[in-house]
Amino acid sequence: MSIGHLDPLPALQGIRVLDFSHALAGPYCTLILAEYGAEVYKLESPTSGDMGRSWGPPFVNGESAYFLGLNRGKQGISIDLKRPEGIALCRQLIPQMDVLLENFRPGTMSRLGLGYETLRGINPRLIYCSISGYGQTGPAREEAAMDLILQASSGLISMTGTATGERVRSGYSVADITAGMFAVIGILTALQHRARSGEGQYVDVSMFDAMISAMCSNWSTFLPTGTDPKPMGTAFATIVPYRCFEASDRPLAIAIGSEKLWGALCAVLDRMDLRDHPDYATNPQRVAHRGVLEPLLEAIFRERTAAEWVVRLQAVGIPCSLVRTFTEVLGDPHTTARELFPTVDHPIAGPHTVTGPPLKFSLTPAVPPRPAPLLGQHTRGALQSLLNLDAATLDSLFANGVLHAPPAAP
Repeated sequence: MSIGHLDPLPALQGIRVLDFSHALAGPYCTLILAEYGAEVYKLESPTSGDMGRSWGPPFVNGESAYFLGLNRGKQGISIDLKRPEGIALCRQLIPQMDVLLENFRPGTMSRLGLGYETLRGINPRLIYCSISGYGQTGPAREEAAMDLILQASSGLISMTGTATGERVRSGYSVADITAGMFAVIGILTALQHRARSGEGQYVDVSMFDAMISAMCSNWSTFLPTGTDPKPMGTAFATIVPYRCFEASDRPLAIAIGSEKLWGALCAVLDRMDLRDHPDYATNPQRVAHRGVLEPLLEAIFRERTAAEWVVRLQAVGIPCSLVRTFTEVLGDPHTTARELFPTVDHPIAGPHTVTGPPLKFSLTPAVPPRPAPLLGQHTRGALQSLLNLDAATLDSLFANGVLHAPPAAP
């Protein structure tokens, strides 16, 4: 089909981001912005850099695989924020920037002389986004936070796990990633407002707030009843059957979200007597009698392999899947077709596979995948380009330790 005139420029081409963030939530935000064309200048300390550089194993030729995956496509600049000359350089960069992102504890940037009120006086169009555990206001604003802590404090862990087992964290860093996605949304929303008004603004992203919003369906069930949700394994409180079942060889997941699908499932299972059974005919009835129905279904699913069931279920349009490993996902032809695992070539780590852009646009493509920067790799070139600093000035800043570049930057 026709998709219109292809624009070779990514949608965020020309948007400049000064990225003070570290670890996961902030780097994930700027990763997404970079994948769609924003110029992201990742600013790191000359002594240690982003803490993510030390997270591992695995390491690839000494480079953290974690860092390589989260920071690709960014330009690395290294400025010492403990030096007044470093702070002055950051302020000089602000007129060139559209967005600033940071995820220090509330108040840190202001103590450095880089708070929003100071910087908007330099650039009123600046969009200044802060990610923190609990936000910039409220009694918990000063509390230390990492993903596990927010999964606990937001209520997620209280309902994650099995009914008879221990509470568990989500298998991925959902609080960090959710906050990073909301930061992207906030920045893009502020850019839209600036396009209309010419004004920048402050964007306060709280991991806590983000988790509450992300769990809106769970809260929607709790708020009218006051009944705290409990761990249910892979099951879902308001839909039955909607969970993983053990087949004869391995588990599979099924989701029956309508009475039409329930009838189709009963036909596949050769148990049409269940379709109109007074205890199971409607979803509310199935929820009420899940304690009897789910073991009955479990026994039936154990009669065949998971792959056999998936073929039968998919043939009638029932949502289902094997519970797959990462190895299986990586080898899936659909994964290849969606270009989800491109290869990039890093100056030290060499060629390695990363995750690809999650969004496909008909007119504005993502940028070709690029590697993560070495610590300070682009410091000289970026400051020459953005601030028009001459070689002698840069040499002096490097010699005095205000700036950092790798010994043999490409």
